[in-house]
Amino acid sequence: MNREEARKKAEELVGKMTLEEKAGQLRYNAPPVKRLGIPAYNWWSEALHGVARAGQATVFPQAIGMAASFDTELMEAVGDAVATEGRAKYNAYAAMEDRDIYKGLTFWTPNVNIFRDPRWGRGHETYGEDPYLTGRMGAAYVKGMQGDGEVMKAAACAKHFAVHSGPEGLRHEFDAVVSKKDMEETYLPAFEALVKEAGVEAVMGAYNRTNGEPCCGSRTLIQEILRGKWGFEGHVVSDCWAIRDFHEHHMVTSTPRESAAMAINAGCDLNCGVTYLHILGAYEDGLVSEETITEAAVRLFTTRYLLGLFEGSEFDRIPYEKVECREHLALAKKAAEESFVLLKNDGILPLKKEKIKTVGLIGPNANSRAALAGNYHGTASDYVTVQEGLMRYLGEDIRVLTSTGCHLFKDKTESLAQVHDRLAEAKIVAGKSDVVILCLGLDETLEGEQGDTGNSDASGDKVDLSLPKSQQLLMEAVAETGTPVVLCMMAGSDLDLSYAARHFSAILQVWYPGGQGGAAAAEVLFGETSPSGKLPVTFYETAEELPEFTDYSMKGRTYRYMEGKAQYPFGYGLTYGKAGVEYAKMVKPGEGENADGYEMRVRMKNDGDTDVQEVLQVYVKKEDSVFDSLHPSLCAFGRVFLKAGEEKEIGLKIPQSAFTVVNEEGERVSGGNRYRFYVGFSQPDERSVELMGQRPVEVEMELNEG
Repeated sequence: MNREEARKKAEELVGKMTLEEKAGQLRYNAPPVKRLGIPAYNWWSEALHGVARAGQATVFPQAIGMAASFDTELMEAVGDAVATEGRAKYNAYAAMEDRDIYKGLTFWTPNVNIFRDPRWGRGHETYGEDPYLTGRMGAAYVKGMQGDGEVMKAAACAKHFAVHSGPEGLRHEFDAVVSKKDMEETYLPAFEALVKEAGVEAVMGAYNRTNGEPCCGSRTLIQEILRGKWGFEGHVVSDCWAIRDFHEHHMVTSTPRESAAMAINAGCDLNCGVTYLHILGAYEDGLVSEETITEAAVRLFTTRYLLGLFEGSEFDRIPYEKVECREHLALAKKAAEESFVLLKNDGILPLKKEKIKTVGLIGPNANSRAALAGNYHGTASDYVTVQEGLMRYLGEDIRVLTSTGCHLFKDKTESLAQVHDRLAEAKIVAGKSDVVILCLGLDETLEGEQGDTGNSDASGDKVDLSLPKSQQLLMEAVAETGTPVVLCMMAGSDLDLSYAARHFSAILQVWYPGGQGGAAAAEVLFGETSPSGKLPVTFYETAEELPEFTDYSMKGRTYRYMEGKAQYPFGYGLTYGKAGVEYAKMVKPGEGENADGYEMRVRMKNDGDTDVQEVLQVYVKKEDSVFDSLHPSLCAFGRVFLKAGEEKEIGLKIPQSAFTVVNEEGERVSGGNRYRFYVGFSQPDERSVELMGQRPVEVEMELNEG
């Protein structure tokens, strides 16, 4: 059914409820209304990179890793697979009347906040630092989850609206002050794309205030922008216990009743938390009208009707056996392969079996399941760590010697031992090996959400960009042996790789690669497939060059506004091949298939002897406008497969937004007449050119606006 039909049914059902019953339905753990045949429903489910916190499920790579694939088709396929597993689990649980938390079909994902500062612990839940990339990847995931049929397969939720990216330790009391230009140019575009293009069913407000208003009670964000300007018709949910912050931390209200009234009157329909237990009290005090309560309930039941929860759908037949099925595991492995970013390679990769007798596998993340999963994850039945992946791949052909080398962050692995108790073993293993694969990094205990981690006073943010001291010492010890080292960095954010760049033969950014990550890593390391990911975030030289963490201005941040030279730039990543762009040209409206807009036609060639996948990227600089970003910004991208020696031409549609800028009043206006596009496999910045050994092709364009 369409939304209009679903809303009419919702209005009819809600019209039969008492005020008390309607108010009760505004809680995330909505109780049953037995006299009307309405079962209990828990709205809180998670599916950041697979169905989470509800038992067995396929664990895909963490969101930041999937963002590195720059593959919207992959994201849509993953979203569809996640929704399938969500339905399979819901069908089975509901049949047993298990309607507990995490077992519904309203998934509070994706996180499309902008990863503006590498210290933010939750940055790996996002699709990186670029608004355009974030919007494309997030929209694809939503489309995959929700489907395009008469009934939604699952309901997605864009979070956390808006201007939310740390510090974690201050989020319950923090006011993110942001200019009109930065708001429209950086913080809102991805949300707008998910609402207007992908039709996301829900939007979650953030904990913090934005320009003085608590996000979950912001008339500016919810009424003026979300529902007014963008025409959003779904429901709005608070972040968990965020409405309580109104009176306990933000101090914009004095009582729970006032907080509940502020939120629902602003348009927040659903409360994750307990403050809406005071809705009836707020009504008694004259702070909330029955019409407002009714409207929130109608919106929520509209979603339930759209999901087919009252009248059934084809999705009711999805069997439990679809959970972590062979097809989804293969997709998870493919996603991991596409996510890996090759940052350095002196020629050692791909490794060749015939030239190696012994591999040394060293590091605290080599056999770590936690380093596969990231956060907000499900439970895999088969976790293939890097160690297990290599052992399976190599079989008995090559000896693998192992050492954890050090604890992830403590100074020893055994409580009764002396400090650095595994360094000697690491040196022994390295000394007896032809090559060392060194697996370092973090896991969700060191970077993540406030309260979920053991780092930084439980805030989850990083203090700086350094690895824990234990791992720094391990790097130095292994380097001193002289054995060639391939570093596999397993983390969800920028870490300082300067020592590794000077001393190691290769660096592969593996992220948190999901349950099949180790299998994918083995095949990439030994050349069964070529690495093809690109950085969705900037890797800085040091955090000292960044503005204060609490400063939400974009000046000095991300590739678009940074003032220094990146250690590894946004959009950068090597392959095992030698692909290049032969030429590029802009096709004007009315020419060819793309008669309704502009298209960049690009011819590429792989001059190498290895088949490769590459990510073609288009950046634009508006040369007439003082309102353009400091550096060219991403405006189109696409993955391309090139066989050895193959030439291929493709077209990339250039969105209308590429010809606009945002002025200081937050208005999107024309970018002028003159544009310069850069077409290649990286940004056009000098650091990318230096690392890639090639410069993007430039295409000049003039628009005559009459």
